Amino acid sequence: MQQIANHEQHRIWNGADGRHWAEHHQRYDTMAAGFTEPLLDAAAIAHAHRVLDIGCGTGQTTRSAARRAYRGHAVGIDLSAPMLERARRTAAAEGVGNAESEPGDAQVHPFPSGGFDAAISRAGVMFFADPVAAFANIGRALRPGGRLAFVCHRDPGEEVQAVFAALAEYLSAPDPNDSAPGTADFADPDHIRTVLGQAGFDEAAAVPTEILSVIGTDAADAADFLLAGQLRDAVHGMDRSALEKARRAVTAALRDCESGGAVRIPARGWLVTARAGL
Repeated sequence: MQQIANHEQHRIWNGADGRHWAEHHQRYDTMAAGFTEPLLDAAAIAHAHRVLDIGCGTGQTTRSAARRAYRGHAVGIDLSAPMLERARRTAAAEGVGNAESEPGDAQVHPFPSGGFDAAISRAGVMFFADPVAAFANIGRALRPGGRLAFVCHRDPGEEVQAVFAALAEYLSAPDPNDSAPGTADFADPDHIRTVLGQAGFDEAAAVPTEILSVIGTDAADAADFLLAGQLRDAVHGMDRSALEKARRAVTAALRDCESGGAVRIPARGWLVTARAGL
């Protein structure tokens, strides 16, 4: 029986949010793709490594890690059944035979002790109910000295803030730092280092990283996608008139980000590395 500690996240990612990500996986992957190669470089994945991908979602990072570890394997773990199903289907379609996707909560999942050489995550480690317990569990899954690398959100840039400001005129929009539990905490590198140290990791470091995230072909397309996905909770329950006003406001806020047939918004994060204790 699957062990779950993060029940609210399990509910969210097996509902409308998880289905939206699974249905639009290519678009979400495009938004975050710029973080993937720096993440894998930071994890120092070797050809025969066993790689654990925490919060793997629809599996782009798992497949990328598996291609690097072509004589080893990569295992992705996630709470979301619809996203995991998409991950498996895509891995099969792309012929990535050494990538697996498993259901599980990384905070309590019974990983094999020392079963992995590296653990990675692209924005999937910020939402644990007990971050110290979760990272301690991940640390036990790594061989002594095994490398941890993950990307987490940093404080949002002015472009993201402009979107929330546009919404705020029409509803009580959430603070962009509070879009999910843990996001604000993990925007603080001192907090990250403290958590990892308490979990038994050594040599924890966090360096700033930033990419241009492609979120649409034009401002209207990007606004529609955001309101149907990442901003859905903010506009839930609005009547049609209010929703249309919000859509126009978000579209206007995104117009300055249009160029070359795409809307690009700076996405800011921390690239975090650490080593499992010896």
